[in-house]
Amino acid sequence: MAKRAVVLLSGGLDSTTCLAMAKADGFEPVCLSIAYGQRHAVELERAKKVASAMGVRDVRVVTVDLRQVGGSALTDDIPVPKDRSEDDMSHDVPITYVPARNALFLSLALGLAEVVGATDLYIGVNAVDYSGYPDCRPEFIRSFETMAQLATKAGVEGATFKVHAPLSGLTKAQIIQAGVKLGVDYGMTHSCYDPDTQGRACGRCDSCLLRAKGFQEAGVPDPTVYTEGVR
Repeated sequence: MAKRAVVLLSGGLDSTTCLAMAKADGFEPVCLSIAYGQRHAVELERAKKVASAMGVRDVRVVTVDLRQVGGSALTDDIPVPKDRSEDDMSHDVPITYVPARNALFLSLALGLAEVVGATDLYIGVNAVDYSGYPDCRPEFIRSFETMAQLATKAGVEGATFKVHAPLSGLTKAQIIQAGVKLGVDYGMTHSCYDPDTQGRACGRCDSCLLRAKGFQEAGVPDPTVYTEGVR
């Protein structure tokens, strides 16, 4: 029987690729999606489709309303930045950063891992083509592993937790190329921070721009449905 791993699945390009990699590594994935009050909640529906298409039998959805915390354009009444250059994206932490989001998500994944008897966690953070989020850095991932040993019953009893971040050193183009080799259907995924009511991508937010650039550089057709008149 395959060893279990908890995979954080948002329904986006990165987390979907990460799920495919976990399966390729021989793990039986337990997928965890978080409904945190994000304005792009359409990603949760995409996550369900992705998990089903990849034959995942155990999918959990946890609701944590981060709108009560606020402080981010993804959870608060703050405009999502549009049409920014790569140079603009490289300066400062953008307003789309959700305070301590990955620390919270990994903590929930850690709790689930203890319950299902897993010691491996997968998260699709990327430290190359990303918008400057501090909780996407390798230093954060390693420090979380240290914390996991100290904060869990399994850890103090001798279990060793491993947080896999296989996309960390890859460009968006390299991520897409790796996913294509693993048979990922990127048409099922959603990356836009500010979709319309039909779930179509805006084509102008940082996430859309980085995604489109990745497909172009990977030489792979972009299956994303963008809002009419934007792209």
